[in-house]
Amino acid sequence: MARSMIQRRQDAERERIEAYEATLRACARRGQSPSPLSDAIAAVRVGLSSFVLRDPGEWRPHLKTRDPARLKVAAARYLFARYPVPAPLEEIWSGPAGLEASEARERKRWYLVAAQGGSLYKECARDLLSRKEVHAFLNPPVALSFEAALWQAIARSYTDDLGVALRIARSKIAATPRTPKAHAFWREAARFFCLHPLPLEAIDDLCDFLSARFRADRRYSLKGRTPASLQRQMRDWHRELAQLDQIRRMAQRHAGAQAWRPATDGKPSDGGRWPGAALADWSWQPSAKEARHRREEILVVQLKTGADLIAESRAMHHCVSGYAYKCLTGNASIWSLRRRAAGAVERLLTIELDCQHVAVQIRGLANRLARPEEEAMLKRWAKARGVILR
Repeated sequence: MARSMIQRRQDAERERIEAYEATLRACARRGQSPSPLSDAIAAVRVGLSSFVLRDPGEWRPHLKTRDPARLKVAAARYLFARYPVPAPLEEIWSGPAGLEASEARERKRWYLVAAQGGSLYKECARDLLSRKEVHAFLNPPVALSFEAALWQAIARSYTDDLGVALRIARSKIAATPRTPKAHAFWREAARFFCLHPLPLEAIDDLCDFLSARFRADRRYSLKGRTPASLQRQMRDWHRELAQLDQIRRMAQRHAGAQAWRPATDGKPSDGGRWPGAALADWSWQPSAKEARHRREEILVVQLKTGADLIAESRAMHHCVSGYAYKCLTGNASIWSLRRRAAGAVERLLTIELDCQHVAVQIRGLANRLARPEEEAMLKRWAKARGVILR
C-alpha cells in the first residue's frame, strides 16, 4: 500500500532527528576530557617514547585508586618495566616537587636502565657509587627517598651498623649537591660520621659548619680531624657569625640614621632582600580551650630580608643569620613560628625548608628542639601549606 505524503514527511523528519542526535553524541564524545589513565600514560611518556615496551592503548590496570601519583607509577611500570625496581627509583613518577629539569631527566634515566635490565653501575652510577653500593641502593632496608637511599648505600660501605647508616641517610648530607668535588667531600663526611657516630642533631649542626667551610675553601678536608676538634671549629665559626652580626647591626644602624633619605628605590636599606619560597604566611587562632592567652594567634612567617634573619638570630640565640646565602640562592627558606597575644609577639621556633618545601631543621631558643605543643602547631601549618615534616 502506498505511503501517504504525510507519512513520508514524518519518516523524513524522524530520520533528520536521529541524524542530529547521532551528531550530538559524537561531538559529546570528542569533547570529553581525557581519563585519569590516559593522563597518566601521557605524563610518563613525554620524551621517552623510544623506551616504550607495550601498547598504551591496551593498558587495563586493576587499580582502586584515582590518585594521579600512583597512576603515573603504574603507567611507568606498564610502559617501561621488564623488571621490578625499588621505590626510591619509582619516586620520580610520583614526586618529589621542585626538582631541576636536569635532575629529573637523570633520575628517569636511572629508572629506565634498572627497569629494562641494564647495568645501573655501568650506565649511570659509576661516578657516584661502587658496585657494592649500587646493590645496597637497589635493596634499601626500609622505605627511603632517592637521596636517602643513595646515602644509606654509601654509609653501609663504611659501617655494618644499619642504624648509623640510616642516621646519615636522614641527615642534611642527603640534600648536598652531587657535583664531583662536592660529592667527594660529602662522601668523606659520611665516612667520618660512620667512624665517629653522633646523634642526628649533632650531625646536622656539623653539616651546616662543614657546608660553610667547603664553600669558603674547596680544599677543606676532614682527614686527621676528630668530633671534638670539629666542634671547637664550629664554635669558632659561631663566634665569627656573631661578629658578622655586629657588623650587620652597625650597617643597619647606619641605614636607620639615613632612613629619612630615600634610597635608590625609595626605601631604606633592609640588609638585603630575596623573593623567598612560593608559600604564603600562615596564621591560626586556637580555640579558647587550646589557647594560653585571650585572643591568641599563632603565626608562621617567612624571613625574606637580612634584617629579619639577624633579628631572628639575635632573639633565638642561634646562627640562622648564616643562612642568608642559601636564601639568596633559593636553596632554602627560613620561617618563624610565633605566638601573638595581648599586643606582644613571642618567637617559638625557627624552621628551615629546602627548595622542595621539606623541613630540614627546626630549632627553638638556643637551638633547643621543638616541644610537643609546638610540634602540633607545625603539623597544622604543614597540612595547610603542603610542607613536609621529617
